[in-house]
Order: sequence, then C-alpha cells, then structure tokens
Amino acid sequence: MSTETFEFQVEARQLLQMVIHSIYSNKDVFLRELISNASDALDKLRLAALRDDALGVDVSDLHIELEADQQSRTLTVRDNGIGMSYDEVIKLIGTIANSGTAQFAAELKEAKEAKDASAAEGLIGQFGVGFYSSFMVADEVVLTTRRAGEAEGTRWASSGEGTYTLERVAEAPQGTAVMLKLRPVDTEDQLHDYTSAWKIREIVKRYSDFITWPIRMAAEAPAAGTEDAEEGADEAPAAREPETLNSMKALWARAKEDVSEDEYHELYKHISHDWMPPLQTIRLQAEGTFEYQSLLFVPSHAPHDLYTQGYKRGIQLYVKRVFVMDDCEALMPPYLRFVKGVVDAADLSLNVSREILQQDRQIQLMRRRLAKKVLSTVKELMTSDAEKYATLWREFGRVVKEGLLSDFENRDAILAAASFDSTHSAEEPTTLKAYVERMKEGQEHVYYLTGESRQAVENSPHMEAFRAKGVEVLLLTDPVDELWVEAVPEFDGKQLRSVAKGELELDDAEAKESEAEREQRQQEFAGLLGWMTERLGEDVKEVRLSSRLTVSPACVVSDTNDATPALEAMYRAMGQELPPTKRILELNPSHALVTGLNRAHGEDAAAEGVAETAELLYGMALLAEGGQLKDPARFVQLMSGRLERAL
Repeated sequence: MSTETFEFQVEARQLLQMVIHSIYSNKDVFLRELISNASDALDKLRLAALRDDALGVDVSDLHIELEADQQSRTLTVRDNGIGMSYDEVIKLIGTIANSGTAQFAAELKEAKEAKDASAAEGLIGQFGVGFYSSFMVADEVVLTTRRAGEAEGTRWASSGEGTYTLERVAEAPQGTAVMLKLRPVDTEDQLHDYTSAWKIREIVKRYSDFITWPIRMAAEAPAAGTEDAEEGADEAPAAREPETLNSMKALWARAKEDVSEDEYHELYKHISHDWMPPLQTIRLQAEGTFEYQSLLFVPSHAPHDLYTQGYKRGIQLYVKRVFVMDDCEALMPPYLRFVKGVVDAADLSLNVSREILQQDRQIQLMRRRLAKKVLSTVKELMTSDAEKYATLWREFGRVVKEGLLSDFENRDAILAAASFDSTHSAEEPTTLKAYVERMKEGQEHVYYLTGESRQAVENSPHMEAFRAKGVEVLLLTDPVDELWVEAVPEFDGKQLRSVAKGELELDDAEAKESEAEREQRQQEFAGLLGWMTERLGEDVKEVRLSSRLTVSPACVVSDTNDATPALEAMYRAMGQELPPTKRILELNPSHALVTGLNRAHGEDAAAEGVAETAELLYGMALLAEGGQLKDPARFVQLMSGRLERAL
C-alpha cells in the first residue's frame, strides 16, 4: 500500500526536541512510558469488551511482550490491547501531547456508566507525550497497530526530526507494536544497552513491577557456537518459554488478610535495601474525591546516615501502579524521614515526564494524612506493644522530636506519642501525660533539665532541691531538646520550666520560705552579693542567693528568657554567632564555704584570699554543670595555691 509523508508542525517539532533533550532526566524512563501506554491499551480493550461484545476479541491472555535483538539493535514493545485505527494514529501519534487515554476516560464518564467509569480510573496516561521519549535512545521508531474489530492496520515511522510516514498495512496483529532502532552504544557505556536482557529486567523491576498485566520477554537464545545453540538450532522461537518480568503483586491493593508477613517483608527489603524485617507495617487507604493507597514501614533500626544532610527519604510514589519517583520528599515531613514505603495515587497533577510533583492541594492533603497516621500508630504502640514502642523511640525518637519545631499542626500528637527519661524511674521513660498525673499537690509546672547525658544531668547542682523534695524532673539529653523546649510553652495547661533558668521556687508549700526569713538572709548576705556582682561583672550579670541548692555551694543559671550555653554552642556550630550572654551566679546560704566567705568579706573585703575564693567559687559552679572555664590555667593556679597553703 502507498506510504504518505507528513511534516510535524513547527510547534510540534520544538516540543518533540524538548521531550527528547530536556524533560526526562533519566533515559531509562522511555521503557516505562512505552509499558505504561501498553498497559493503557490492555485496560481499554478489557473495558471495551465489557461495553461492546461485538468486538469479538479474545481477552483471556492480555499481556505485554518485550523483544530485544542485539544483532540488529532493535527493541520492540508489543501488546494485544485495543490498538489504533489509521485516523487515531494521525490524531494521537501525529499530534504531540494529545492524550487518547484522557479522552477515553472522558468518554466513559460522559456515558455515565458507573462500572466502566470506575475502571477507567485505572488508566495511566495523562499527557500523551511519553511515546516520544523513545527518541532519546532510538534513531528511528516504527509503530505498527491494528484496532480491535478492524481488518486493516497502520504503520507509523519517524526518525524524530521533521517528518513522519504513514501507511496502511493489510496484515497486522491486533494491538500495538513499537519497534525502536536503537542508537549505537559506546563499549564503555553498557549501562544503557537496551538490548541487554539484564538491563530490561532492571528497568521493568524498578518502574513497572506492579503493572496489572504480565510483562513477558522471550528467553535469551544460547550463545552462538555452544552445544545448546546447536541442539536448539531447528527449534522454533515460539517454543521457548517466555519469562514474566514483573511480579504484579501490588500488596497495597490487596486485602490485608490476603497478604502474608513474608510478602510484606520482601516488599520492604525491595524498597529499603534493609535485610532486617520492619518493626511495624502501616496500611492506609483513602477513598472519596481523591483516592490513594499507601503501605508504610517503620524500620527496626536507624540507618547510619539518618542525620546527614544528604539522607534520602524512603517513600516511593506510584500513580496507578506505575513508578514515578523514589524518595518523594513531598509526601512525608522531614521528622518522619525514616519511614519507608509506597504511596499509589489514583490521580495526581504531574509534569509531562511524571517526574516532578506540582505543589497542589492533593499533595498537601496526602502528606498531612500520612503524617497523622504514622504518629497515631506510634501512640498506639505505647499501649499495644510496649517492646516495639521502646525500640521505635530509642531508634527514632530524636528525629520525631524535630517535628515539635516545624509541624505546629501535629505538635500535640507528637507530644502525646513521645516519652522522656525522668527522675521518676531509672529504667522506664515517662510520657508527659503520666508526669502530669504524678505531679505533687500544688505543683504548677512541668520541670525539666537539659544536658549531654543522664548522668551529667542527674548530678547537676540544679537538681538538689528537687531531689530533696521528691519533685520529678524530666532529663532531656538529645541535642534537639535544647531547641524544642523553647518552642513548646506548655502541655495540658502546665508550663514547661527549666530547673536551670530563672529565679526558681518549688511550688509545694514546704519549700516556700516566709518573707521574714527571706528578708533576714538577704540583709545578711547583701554586702557579699553586691561586692561579688561587681567583682565578677565581666562574667556574670548578678550574684544572688539560691533556693535550688541544698548540697553544693554555688551554681550558675541562665536568666528566664536567655539562651542556655548549650544552645549558644549549637548556633555557633551552625555558623550563627549570638551576642555573648552573661549568666547569674547563685550561692547556697547554708553552705559552710559561702557563710565563711561572707564572714571573711565582712572582716576584710580587700583581702586577697576573699577575691580568690569568689573567683574559685564561680569556676567550681561552671565545672559542676559541665561548663567550660574562660581561663583554665588561672583556675588551676588559684586552686594549687590554695591547696599549698592549706597543707
């Protein structure tokens, strides 16, 4: 039959060049797009057969077939789906970005056939340009197709330049076959040899493993000259058993009772490359105007690079079982970055290459719903499986607490799912709810202390009065704790308050001195406090009497609204210099060293030993809380002199 030659329109030529050179970042996706188109065609045939039995086609073995020929360097993607007529080829293939799938779905919806319209939601294509990605790897593309129910087929061919040819063909199998005449491959670039069976398997496994229809590839022929090749020389190619490349096991689309734990674990390993079983499996199915399914996994251990800047989040995005992208950051907030899994959406606003999500309302809704589901699962584990919860919080609690700084909507949910070390128990952490339930009568605040380790925090002089009175204190030792306690003002109506900041009085009645006793002590030490404030003025903003010390002679505290030294150090490490902040030195008026210093100051404030003792007292207070001395050499010199005179 005669062959006609057509020219692409100027705009179409430009768009074609964009598809080939700019839109797709990875050449491998051409095969994903062709398989997706083939899957669409099979879906269309199945639906058309339901609507019109007059087609008279066999739908018992719908499948996609891949055929590679290394000698001629061709790759063919073939399906026995709906196919296209001559006019449809002109309209759908000759005109770039005209989506037949979108039109087909629209027709089904207009027909108001509920059953068929629902099935149409399973169609993949949206933009109709994926076919042209073939020109990234091919010098020429030949498409041969015959629409189901018609006798005559159509052949379309183009080199991707300015023209394409069309001809009618008398004999063509039902469906569509796309043959790519592949470009030569550099001998050093075997990663892009698309006639290689292992490369084809890799792409199908990565992008199309969960496609509903079987994707088959003819078994590889034995290498020339081998015994197997000689024995099979007369064997017809069709006699070789084809290999099915995809699993077709979209576990998230199957009923929960139909999926075994082993199958979940295998999928988790495939997604995460972690050979340990997941700690917890989470399923979520959203229905309504926007439908999606998700299958999420909480790992049993934290990866070594969880806190590095380049850590990749583990959510894979699919659209109707077609892989779109790895590490989809838009679907999970950073503080849940350890969660692995799959999200399969029925419909999303994608760019033409299916590679970049547009920030629309659907994405935000999915992100919010997924985050809430993960947090509610963590909270449920508290009561349903304490051992699992303990493992999860030990491995990932530090990360989850980052959400207290960024996710204001879920702040209460994070606090409810969190647990903290406290002075209540050396073995079991506590929730904030349990802390509040144990609070002493009259206690108005939730007390906490931050530090580098539990041992350092427990031995801090700031804890002495709380330990003596049996008041529970949260022991916060993660670096992120320094940040979130400043951002979270209260829990359940109780203010969070540091035991190392501000002027502190315990809330119980026993700890409150009478005004007369307070005034008497203040007058007794007034001279010393004023003199030390002036003497140590370069380092402290004030010297005052303490109500938090029972054993130690002195401690250093931050003012109520000032940053702690640890927080200042964190900001400096991030390259953000903060103006230096002077702290407050508190003295224990019941300690012999302080009363002795007060007596010596009263007798002779100008004595050298009085000034040295004041300086040593401040240095000891810094060291007791794990701080750093401004001049360690001078401190050692003063201490050595004192010890020498004492001996």
